[in-house]
Amino acid sequence: MTQIRVPAATPEVLQGFAAGQLANRLQRSIRLWWWVDRFYGSQPNWSQDLPNTFGYPLLRDRLFAASHPKQDHSSADHLNHHCGDGQCLCHRTSRNLLFSPKSDLSEPQWCDQIQHYTGLKSQEIQDLLSSCPFATVHRSLRDDLKHLAQLGWLTAQPRGKFQCVAAKKLPKFATLSSPDLNLLTQPQIRQILPILESISFVQPNLELVIEQLWDYLISQGSQDYVESGSDGGHTFIHLDYILPPDTQDRVDTYQEQLEQLWRLPSAGVIQFEYQVTAKKVIPIITYPVCLHYVRRAKYLSAYGIDPYGRLNWHNYRLDRIESDRLTILAWGDPQIPSFLKQLRRNGELPQADVVRRELDRAWGFNFYLPRSLLLMRFPSAFAQRYVDNTLRHPTFKAISYADLIPVITEAISDPNQQQEVLQVLRDRSPEDAYYRGWIREGDINVLMRLRDWRPNGEVILPLDLRRKMAQEAQQELRHYQRLD
Repeated sequence: MTQIRVPAATPEVLQGFAAGQLANRLQRSIRLWWWVDRFYGSQPNWSQDLPNTFGYPLLRDRLFAASHPKQDHSSADHLNHHCGDGQCLCHRTSRNLLFSPKSDLSEPQWCDQIQHYTGLKSQEIQDLLSSCPFATVHRSLRDDLKHLAQLGWLTAQPRGKFQCVAAKKLPKFATLSSPDLNLLTQPQIRQILPILESISFVQPNLELVIEQLWDYLISQGSQDYVESGSDGGHTFIHLDYILPPDTQDRVDTYQEQLEQLWRLPSAGVIQFEYQVTAKKVIPIITYPVCLHYVRRAKYLSAYGIDPYGRLNWHNYRLDRIESDRLTILAWGDPQIPSFLKQLRRNGELPQADVVRRELDRAWGFNFYLPRSLLLMRFPSAFAQRYVDNTLRHPTFKAISYADLIPVITEAISDPNQQQEVLQVLRDRSPEDAYYRGWIREGDINVLMRLRDWRPNGEVILPLDLRRKMAQEAQQELRHYQRLD
């Protein structure tokens, strides 16, 4: 016998049943939530008296009234038309299932949150609430059981049979944890709120936490603070986020889909249309690994066939995805490349720790690019103000002038290039500040940082980057010369 507390069907709970596709599977998610409640939550629940193994026919007779047709081949319209019992489950609407007196759900608030998570229009949500989730064919309900087994709520057995799961082995519901506000003082909440509001775009679900904090302040009588929206603080956080509101909503949808997908034991592969250039959009099928916020935008690090047709990691900027929503592909889908399926069979699918490790090995967000040794020179006064005692990357450290020669001879095998670099050093002062590190070749984020240091930061190695910086400086000079 298994008895657990099944929470109300909040948008977060339904997201967990939808595998990141709540907009497409909202009605099914409501059914799955209802199934789980009947198996484990209700008192008495089905797990208390079901046989050790059971099939759909036994559950069908519990689900529906005696008048409900049992034929597997019947259409949904036929089943509902010939069920003469108005109290049968096939006639209960989503609204009736979701908002019972014991659920403690607010329909307006639920609708607003569902609209936020799915992008569905208000009328579409109202139509769904008026529909009947169990007014469907028996085949769909059989598939519900298979899906519950995939999610860990049932155990699949041979010949279409299933078993209930012990309480300690059941999955966790995908709920948004409510903060224990009694652990915080009102001044502490007032300090936290502006910070959370400043970074809420990084994690959209923070907006719900922010609402809870505002509601708490109101309940505690802090009306003046709430009406002003501020306590007149003097510390501000501003993080650039370059996307317009409609694009932000689309990016938030991708992020929510990915986070829900990663909660599943088997994760999955995604498909989307991606804008490589202003005029070129290509289809991508890849295995998503982790998300980043870098230089005013959000990125997905994923492994698969990259936009250039190579098997490789790639960082996809979310706002350049053209699809309205990500398509989640089941592992059996023939579109998934065989090498990804083989990695899954071998238990070798890439993990986020690979990304973290590679980011630590070299400076640059595009962690899959080759590494190169970086040597830089700064005037001593400039280095003391803007470089010394700052953390750019774990590998970026000061090096003495005397230690440069052995580093250069080890890093450069070509004698001519060695002499070119050594001659540069002979022309520089030992009193200047020198730094060494590892960078990712061609990484735009590193390049932008080095540009910020001009004209005081001189790139000595790698030579290709040194020449690029020189060309850019010459181009800048020509711009200004034209103005003279």
